[in-house]
Amino acid sequence: MTNQQDVPVPSQLPGAPKTRFKGPVELRRGQADIPQADQYLLDTKDRAEFTHTDPWRVLRIQSEFVEGFGTLADLGPAISVFGSARTKSGSKHYAIAEEIGRLLVRQNFAVITGGGPGSMEAANKGASEAGGVSVGLGIELPFEQGLNNWVDLGINFRYFFARKTMFVKYAQGFIVLPGGLGTLDELFEAMVLVQTKKVTSFPIVLVGTAFWSPLIDWIRNSLLTEAMIAEVDLDLISVVDTAEEAVQQIVSGLSSRTGFYASGTTTLARWSCERISGFPCDRRRRRGCCCRVRTLGPEEG
Repeated sequence: MTNQQDVPVPSQLPGAPKTRFKGPVELRRGQADIPQADQYLLDTKDRAEFTHTDPWRVLRIQSEFVEGFGTLADLGPAISVFGSARTKSGSKHYAIAEEIGRLLVRQNFAVITGGGPGSMEAANKGASEAGGVSVGLGIELPFEQGLNNWVDLGINFRYFFARKTMFVKYAQGFIVLPGGLGTLDELFEAMVLVQTKKVTSFPIVLVGTAFWSPLIDWIRNSLLTEAMIAEVDLDLISVVDTAEEAVQQIVSGLSSRTGFYASGTTTLARWSCERISGFPCDRRRRRGCCCRVRTLGPEEG
C-alpha cells in the first residue's frame, strides 16, 4: 500500500502543467493565468466599475464564511499552528512541528494549519499520524500548490480575512514556529485581538528562542520604551524551545485563564462550549457542542 507521504501533490509532479486554485476551483495551463480574487478586490483601478461588482463580491465573501462556519462547527477544541512554508522536511523545525501536532492530539485538540507545505505540513502530519483531526485552511496564491497530503479536513479560501477568522474562531490558542511575513501577520493579529479583548483565554506560544529573541527585544526596547505598548502586553506571548514545552504552555495557559481545563479529563469540552456561546454547556440542546465527541463525567453531567 502506498504511504500517504510518498504521494506528491499533482502540481508537483515532473512536467505537471501550471496550476492555480480559485477557491474550490482548480485551474490549469492557460486557465491558470488569471488575477487573484483579493487582487480584484483591492487593486481595481476603475472605481465606478468596481462599485457595480461589489454586491456580487459580497455574496461570494459571505459564502466563504458560511462554508467555513458550517464545516468547522463540529470541530471541537483546536489549536492553530503556524510556521514557514519553506521549512524543509527533515529539518529541526519540521521535526518540532510534527511533534507538536502529535502532542496536541494526545491532549484532545484538533490541529489547524494553513494547509501548505513546510511547518504546516509537519503539524498536519503529526496530528494525522496520531489519529487526530488534521485541518488545513488553504488560500488562493500565485504560487499555491494545494493542500498538503496530511490534511484530513480542508477548506480553500479566496479571501485572507475569511480564512483568518476561521483560524481564530475555531482555535483555543496559537503555536507559532519560525516563519516569514505570513507567520508574523498571524502572530501580531492574534496579539492585537487578545490585547483588545476581542478574544479571551487565548494563549500564544512562540517556538524557538534563538529565532524569536531579536523580535522580542525589539518589542521591549522600541515599542515599550517609546510607550507604544504597555508592559503587560509583553505577557501576551511566551517563548519556548521544544514541542513538549509548547503544548504544556497551551495547557497551562488555558488552565490559568479559564479554570476549566485539566489534561486527561473532560472539563475542556465544557469550557470550550462556554467560550463559544457564553452559556454553560448543554449537550441536549447545543448543536455542534464538542461534548458530542467527549463524554462528561458524573460530577459534570
